[in-house]
Amino acid sequence: MDNGDKSDRAHLSNLMSFRYAPSMADPRIIDIKLDEHTILWRSADIEQERRIAIFDILEGNHFAPQRVHADGYAGPYRLSLRVEEGRLVLDVLREDAAPLESVILALGRFRRLIREYFAICDSYYQSIKTSTAQQIETVDMARRAIHNQGADLLKERLEGKIDIDFDTSRRLFTLICVLHIKG
Repeated sequence: MDNGDKSDRAHLSNLMSFRYAPSMADPRIIDIKLDEHTILWRSADIEQERRIAIFDILEGNHFAPQRVHADGYAGPYRLSLRVEEGRLVLDVLREDAAPLESVILALGRFRRLIREYFAICDSYYQSIKTSTAQQIETVDMARRAIHNQGADLLKERLEGKIDIDFDTSRRLFTLICVLHIKG
């Protein structure tokens, strides 16, 4: 075997190891903040929903902005949510908190679902105090159905901008509701 063959094999080996090297992408949220100026604390129950949603997002999520960045950055991300002029703004930041991009969504299509979600949540919290287990379950099923509709709508609106899984979408919808209750 001559040096040319060894060199070719070494080159081929390097190409193969590069081609099959594990991806450095880490498409997940590691920190999430809500604009404190936007939030109106409705009740202890809603505040608890907010805390749980943030905790659950940080425990496990899939969040992958679809825009390719010049340096190839692909996560992890910090996320800041706010409502500005009737629109939801998702500020996506790098792990070191340097701004990466902002995604802006009109909230018009969410408003009915948000109103319904809070109405059914209020019914749910009231039913816990006074209703039978079967009545509570019925209200909870309706609450989950509205929550799922909101998650589906959010996934649809983020299509082509940010790839998220269903559970992440549900939890983000909860946070959008919390942000949207100002005024």
